[in-house]
Amino acid sequence: MSNLIQKIKSREIAISLTTFNLIVAIWLGLCLNFEFLQKVQSLTPYQGIKAQLFIVATGFILIAIYNFLLQILDWKWTAKFFSIVLVFIGGFSSYFVSSLGAVISPDQIQNIAQTDPAEAGDLFSLQLVIWTIFFVVLPIILILWIRIKPEKLLKTIALKGANIVGSFVLIAGLLFLFYVDYAAIFREHRDLKGMISPQNTIASTFSYFHKKAPKKNLPLIRYGEDAHLVEGIATKLPPKLMVLVVGETARAESFSLNGYAKNTNAELSKQASLINYTQVSSCGTATAVSLPCMFSGMPRKDYDEQLASHREGLLDIAQRAGYKVTWIDNNSGCKGACDRVEKFIIPETLKQKWCEGDECQDGLLVDSLNLYLSQLPKNDTQPHLIVLHQIGSHGPAYYKRTPKEFQKFKPTCDTNAIQGCSQASLINSYDNTIVYTDHVLNQMIESLKKQNNYRTGFWYLSDHGESTGEHGMYLHGSPYAIAPSQQTHVPMMMWFSDQWKNASEKQINCLVQQKATTLSQDNLFPSMLSLLNIQTQVIDPKNDMLHQCAVRS
Repeated sequence: MSNLIQKIKSREIAISLTTFNLIVAIWLGLCLNFEFLQKVQSLTPYQGIKAQLFIVATGFILIAIYNFLLQILDWKWTAKFFSIVLVFIGGFSSYFVSSLGAVISPDQIQNIAQTDPAEAGDLFSLQLVIWTIFFVVLPIILILWIRIKPEKLLKTIALKGANIVGSFVLIAGLLFLFYVDYAAIFREHRDLKGMISPQNTIASTFSYFHKKAPKKNLPLIRYGEDAHLVEGIATKLPPKLMVLVVGETARAESFSLNGYAKNTNAELSKQASLINYTQVSSCGTATAVSLPCMFSGMPRKDYDEQLASHREGLLDIAQRAGYKVTWIDNNSGCKGACDRVEKFIIPETLKQKWCEGDECQDGLLVDSLNLYLSQLPKNDTQPHLIVLHQIGSHGPAYYKRTPKEFQKFKPTCDTNAIQGCSQASLINSYDNTIVYTDHVLNQMIESLKKQNNYRTGFWYLSDHGESTGEHGMYLHGSPYAIAPSQQTHVPMMMWFSDQWKNASEKQINCLVQQKATTLSQDNLFPSMLSLLNIQTQVIDPKNDMLHQCAVRS
């Protein structure tokens, strides 16, 4: 063993710190940023040799920037540590940019911070393993193998100074030559900085923890303290029982109810009283943003994540007004929206039926809802708001979301390495998740039809959409300003029992009139409270769907 170690050591490559830093800078600037360079090339205003020179200049700028930074960070005793950290972070961020078309932003870091092991495990694939070996493990081994030659401190400082000046001159010179072009490209495509590895991950992580990460131990801010049920409504009629289903990763364009060519809504399309909304947008492109936003009472443009993390929301207000509020989850939690209301404990018997490992299919929610309803007292007079949180169409392992009997479209993409599947098979797998969601939602409505002791209502709204290879993008979480419609255009639908409709005919007609109206998740908070006959000063009339008809009438 000792002989082997000696042989390895004898073959060590000894290089100067200057050379070491330059090699690392080239690796960070070029090898980890092919996708960024290709994107810039597609946006360049030049053709032929000029276009090639522009890309070469961009590559040199990246190398010079990282060389500049390494001169500050890397000394003989710190060089390997910082280089390994940068290569490690850059290797993985480059994978998601190159393979999934992801743009690394603070919202993406938020997704990572708030994900659960099952969701994280879905990203694991053979392709990721191979990428990790070649772009993370081997470079780190090479860094450890290289020996940095000792140099006198004054010489080291002099060489670092020369490299800093040289890098600065190169960056300044190339930016000066192509300033107009870079300014135009980055002004119109601000998302490009989210493609530069590893700075995208490092900068976004700092930004998340500085601005977006929920602060602990902040005092709870009460909201809607004046909330109360409208007198006479709750006492003279059967109590209301509203089921709100928060969908996961469902996009509106994949619903045949919205005009999609493939019949993904065979069951819901037969619900005569279903109200389907075709023009609804999300608050964010990821659950960590959209879910707390839609329950917060803040519109998307004014949404404050810090405030939402320690202020009461929709569920708190409904509970204060007298509703029994219950959250039933088949996802990674409620992101703070349900912290102060009852969480339904799903029995182990149901988990055994619907779960494999840590992942459960949404049939679990149907059975849980039925169990909850069966346990309600026969003479119950309390109104109920039940929130069901789906796993829905969460990727990349779409094939796990659908039981075999609902895999209607073939061939399918039966892997989580979706970028390696054909576009047709990937779309089929995603569409099958919508077919199953259609079945699950229809079952819930059928269950509500049987509840004669309540005026039952149903509201489905997805948290965000999904990209399945359009424009080279996969999954979700893109910055909202540049996110494609596949990630922001979401399905929404409502259904009401005959008892509810007979007692509130004008309300239902009002909702029907808005089927093709431009709506958003901003409408959920005020409209839900109005539907539940809850009055409070925090209801924004502009976003209250029922108020629109009242104003016009």
